[in-house]
Amino acid sequence: MTDLTTLLEVGGPLAALGGGAAYTRANHPGVYWSTIGLPISTTRLLGSYGSVMEACGLTVAPSRLRVLAVKATTKREVRPVPPRRGIIRPTSTGLRIRLRLAPGQEPADLAASAERLRHAWGVHAVYVTTVKPGVVELRLVGYDVLRKVRMPRKVADGFLKVPVALREDAMPFVRDYRTIPHQLTLGATLSGKSMFLRHLITGLARQPVALVGIDCKRGVELAPFAPRLSALATDPEQAAQLLPVLVKEMEDRYDLIKARQGIAPDTPDEEITSDIWGLPEHQRPTPLVLFVDEVAELFLVATKKDEERRDEMVTQLIRLAQLGRAAGIYLEVCGQRFGAELGKGATMLRAQLTGRVCHRVNDEASAKMALGDIAPEAVMAACAIAPERPGLAVAGDTSGGWSRIRTPYLSLGDAAETCRDTAHLVPDLPALKPFRPDVPARPVETPARLVKPRPVTDCPTPPRPA
Repeated sequence: MTDLTTLLEVGGPLAALGGGAAYTRANHPGVYWSTIGLPISTTRLLGSYGSVMEACGLTVAPSRLRVLAVKATTKREVRPVPPRRGIIRPTSTGLRIRLRLAPGQEPADLAASAERLRHAWGVHAVYVTTVKPGVVELRLVGYDVLRKVRMPRKVADGFLKVPVALREDAMPFVRDYRTIPHQLTLGATLSGKSMFLRHLITGLARQPVALVGIDCKRGVELAPFAPRLSALATDPEQAAQLLPVLVKEMEDRYDLIKARQGIAPDTPDEEITSDIWGLPEHQRPTPLVLFVDEVAELFLVATKKDEERRDEMVTQLIRLAQLGRAAGIYLEVCGQRFGAELGKGATMLRAQLTGRVCHRVNDEASAKMALGDIAPEAVMAACAIAPERPGLAVAGDTSGGWSRIRTPYLSLGDAAETCRDTAHLVPDLPALKPFRPDVPARPVETPARLVKPRPVTDCPTPPRPA
């Protein structure tokens, strides 16, 4: 009886502790990782590093000098040598450790064994990045950071850089227009494409950049951001008028660059430029970002006249994509569906869009159109996105690299409020003034009256005495 009582007294707190740990792991994975997961994974890594590397085939034969030293000082068996391990650096989402590769190894060897390392050390995922020749960094992620997205507190942003999502390796996904000038973003209804677009617009709204929108859904997506937009077209007819103006703006900027290149022979080389970023700051035009929502609407035609207009718009879009980067004009092309069957020019336009972001789509052909030409293995990852995870996407570029990302939640009201607060940053571009959207004035709130009004009754007014 005494043993049973003691067992109950000890087992009760242990069961409560185990239940609390399970609840924390399921509902607050960040807290669980910092308190329980981090010490356990660190202990596993330190205790089994050599044996795990040997089991994964990541060890090499020791050097002759090492063999002679071991035989001269000890009688131990000379074992293969794993990569030299650096200091373990814990983070709020995992661990980081740098390894110096042994002679004859390459980063691909570690990347091929990432799944084995994940199971051996009890973490959610392992990613390998190259730091410099001979040195790689292992990023161990303790839990699924894409289940509930929380952006890092410190993000290296800057001019024309927008941290828009979180990658699966717990690093921020930054949209850098100077590095990747044009991008294609695809996603079906309720896939999170609009949320991605909100983050881009609100991030750029705080910077001295001109924002131009083409929203053929009558402006329902981009109209809430009208206070910060320099121009907005809400149907194909308006888009057909706006695109030639943007092409003319691009040509004027090229004339400015050419005028700068017509320089005297004694001008220093650093003052010779081929884009707007080489111009002096007082002469540099304002960068311009064009958002095209539902790009398929620009390709659809119903009559012969519409077909001619479509060909002109597509040609102008392709010209902006081919030549706009040097003039400081960048494209963000979005849509639910994008394929060669849209018509002439679709494949050519896609070839100019360096960045690719594919949310959940309704057909495999759209995923192949977005990612098939840069990373064929990313197509299956895009097709496997579940509807229960809106905002999840596969991002890649023409370098062949790709990763899963997820955009944090941002309400439409907060995004619109940011655009209203930054309306004073709209640059002065005379050519775009005819397309500036009408912004309704904010309703003035009537202050609450502190004095209670006199009650109104239905009693007739008494007659005045004669």
